[in-house]
This record gives sequence, C-alpha cells and structure tokens, in this order.
Amino acid sequence: MLITSTERNSPLTRRQLLAGGAALALAAPVGAKAEPASDGPHQVQIWKGPNCGCCKDWIRHLEANGFQVVSVNDSGNTEARKRLGVDLRFGSCHTALVGGYAIEGHVPAKDIRRLLRERPKAVGLAVPAMPLGSPGMDGPEYGRKDPYDVLLLAQEGGARVYQSYR
Repeated sequence: MLITSTERNSPLTRRQLLAGGAALALAAPVGAKAEPASDGPHQVQIWKGPNCGCCKDWIRHLEANGFQVVSVNDSGNTEARKRLGVDLRFGSCHTALVGGYAIEGHVPAKDIRRLLRERPKAVGLAVPAMPLGSPGMDGPEYGRKDPYDVLLLAQEGGARVYQSYR
C-alpha cells in the first residue's frame, strides 16, 4: 500500500485498516518455510541401467506430468543411491534427483509434487522393488496391479508410509 505525503499525518481510514488486516491474514505464519520459487517444470536427473524398459516408461510418466528430465545416466544407479543417501533396502531399478530430494523407484508424479510442495526434512521418496501397477510398471503387458506404498525416507535412515495404493 502506497501512502502519499498528505496521508502520512492523517489517521488511517477504515479501508487502509481492512487492507492491512487482509495482507496480514494472507501472509505466511511466523516460522513457516518459504517454498522455493518454481520457474517452470521441476528438473529431474535419473540414473538407471542401460537396458531398463520400465525405467523408460517411468520417465515418460514424469514427462507426461510436467517434469523436465534433464539427464538420464545409463550407468546404473548404485553410486547415485549411495551418494543421495538411499539405503539399499529401499532400492529399485532407478534413482532420481529432483528439487534436492532422492526419488527411488517407481514413485508416482503426484507424490513427488506433494513432496516438493510440503518440503519435509527427508532424504526423499521410495517405492522399493518394482511393484506391478506403479508408474512404469502399469502397462497391459504386466497383467495386474499389486498394492504398494510410497515411503518417505528419513534422514536418520528409517522410513514411514507417505502414500498407499491399494
């Protein structure tokens, strides 16, 4: 709100008070973490094996959901998993990095978006193994859909269910 020199010494009007109150109500709560600005699609780096077809299908899933895959490394994901802090017990066939978080396995794009919106203190998300029905493992050639969980990987090494698919 711009206050002119003639208004500076005047008592506040009801309109000015209401506008100020509305601005305060819309402001973030004290101590809230600001979400980083997004200048377009979230960029993704991926590490996978050179012949993995389901990894390619997961990449198509991400791109169809507005993510920008900026690099695909076909040298496997063991080193990337170690570097990003993903314990082997949560492992899958590919590892990704998006918004500072590790994404292990066939994590749905909507859960990655939620992670980037909420910004929890975590290593990232994982869908261990390769459950049928998860993105990239959901084509007609697989014949069925199995229940699976998306796990939020804690920085201390544990995990909790972030989203269930039944």
